[in-house]
Amino acid sequence: MFNEVYDVIVVGAGHAGSEAAAAAANMGSKTLLVTMNLQNIAQMSCNPAMGGIAKGQIVREIDALGGYSGIVSDTSAIQFKMLNKSKGPAMWSPRVQSDRMRFAEDWRMLLEGTPNLDFYQEMVSGLIIEKEKVVGVKTSLGIEIKAKSVVLTNGTFLNGLIHIGDKNFGGGRAGERAATGITEQLVNLGFESGRMKTGTPPRVDGRSLDYSKMTEQPGDINPEKFSYLDITKPLTKQRSCHMTYTSLEVHDLLREGFDRSPMFNGRIKSLGPRYCPSIEDKINRFADKDRHQLFIEPEGWNTCEVYVNGFSTSLPEDVQFKALRSVVGFEGVKFFRPGYAIEYDYFPPTQLKHTLETKLIEGLYFAGQINGTTGYEEAASQGLMAGINASLQVQEKDPFTLGRSEAYIGVLIDDLITKGTEEPYRMFTSRAEYRTLLRQDNADLRLTPKGFDLGLASEKRLKRMEEKHEAAEKFVNFFETQSVKPEEINPVLESKSSSLVKQSGKLFKVFARPNIEMDDVRKVKSVESYIQENNLDREVIEQTEIQVKYSGYIAKEKSNADKLTRLEYVKIPSNFDYSQIKSMSFEAREKLKKIQPTTVSQASRISGVSPNDISVLLVYMGR
Repeated sequence: MFNEVYDVIVVGAGHAGSEAAAAAANMGSKTLLVTMNLQNIAQMSCNPAMGGIAKGQIVREIDALGGYSGIVSDTSAIQFKMLNKSKGPAMWSPRVQSDRMRFAEDWRMLLEGTPNLDFYQEMVSGLIIEKEKVVGVKTSLGIEIKAKSVVLTNGTFLNGLIHIGDKNFGGGRAGERAATGITEQLVNLGFESGRMKTGTPPRVDGRSLDYSKMTEQPGDINPEKFSYLDITKPLTKQRSCHMTYTSLEVHDLLREGFDRSPMFNGRIKSLGPRYCPSIEDKINRFADKDRHQLFIEPEGWNTCEVYVNGFSTSLPEDVQFKALRSVVGFEGVKFFRPGYAIEYDYFPPTQLKHTLETKLIEGLYFAGQINGTTGYEEAASQGLMAGINASLQVQEKDPFTLGRSEAYIGVLIDDLITKGTEEPYRMFTSRAEYRTLLRQDNADLRLTPKGFDLGLASEKRLKRMEEKHEAAEKFVNFFETQSVKPEEINPVLESKSSSLVKQSGKLFKVFARPNIEMDDVRKVKSVESYIQENNLDREVIEQTEIQVKYSGYIAKEKSNADKLTRLEYVKIPSNFDYSQIKSMSFEAREKLKKIQPTTVSQASRISGVSPNDISVLLVYMGR
């Protein structure tokens, strides 16, 4: 049945698996995507949305490299918002509300249209390993499929256990069975495994809600989009979300079920996501708060199914229903399905290289929740990187990694393999020390040339990026060289309560003032004429404004990044014997021996390794 040897087999077709399969196939590798149910490719298991704080930057980075998540997010969007616009551009984060069914359909159509990609529906129950190298997979029917590399993206399916109140049953998500066999085999091979928990809220019938009692949450007046390509367009119509609140009455009703809560009675022993806690966890941890926000999110353009964001729970279904009926606007609510928690196996990511290849088994890669992360975007970016590196390894080419100053994806992977995680890892802008450089607006400038060199980003994509870069540079130069007279600019400055100028000066100096924006300087005739004559689009205008107003911050952060990046080039020999450095702390020796960092810079970020330990290491290495 499977006589050929695949270059890459991807196990699991969630966000990580879909990006991994697309990347490997688009780079020319003969790829097989194996999943338990082909009808659920790229399913949004939790909320129907993509992007958000820091996550939106990741989606744009995936798109810039040539991945599919940005395109699908655009084609299936029902609402767009740019979050944090009141803050500096380093904090701006795009987010879309998605049509759940269209999202999965669009992903499948893109994958089916990808050359070099085959599909197979069945459960992978084990790996075929020869001499510490993966050579294929084995299915539950006993079929062996040979491959030169394997990417595991099992999501929440590895020995998944679903909890609703005092009931629990095996499952990878509602209505789907768990995957078995892989964890046990990997542990026998010497891998360390653990358990994590995540949860999801009830889905309800939107026809049973009273939206007039809630606060409407519309999309942006001038919506943007994720993909840098022009094959997608911004939304011309949008669906609103709504907001309401819990109350003390709701909290009291929820507390009535705490004795039957698997979170509190010991049934669930694993840790859930710190920054996306269940409603029972919220009212237990924040007992002083008399209400919590709930965001009511439509599941698509035409469906009446609604996602109750903020009400994730594993309480008994009768408690969920009774409490939710006491929420303003939910008095007559009807359930589509109750919320639940799920426990699943993961493998601490310190067992991986920066390429996401495992240290123990050659050619085996992990991506997504198997590495302890949470979120579609975090999973998709890991899938992309694992697919890229699996393909490169098969083609006997150098691996591809991203540094912390190059991408949020680089921060994510470095955090995982250097520090590990004991709770579901979620990306935030605060995790990136170079976030002024890693903005959502310049992901294409940072990464598209790299994607093109990989054979992943198209020539059209590269050309579009180069045109944007050149146009923005020219517009910045215009501000640096164009003078403006007091009589032209003073009316604008006066309207903004900014100090007036007494003589002609360069526009750049005026524009760089904190309270002066592009809309203000466009009132100067020469600026608006330049925009019209050169037919500048929103991206170029925005990029120019950021470069003018934040040039000092950007230059300073780049200088800092360059200084610290030097340590990235100080390589540590493989299998370096740390036990011989007696003047290094015992904890540092143990951590370094376990994680086996490849550079001094990576070693410096390991918890328990002090600056003094790094100094000793550098001396010992003759640096």
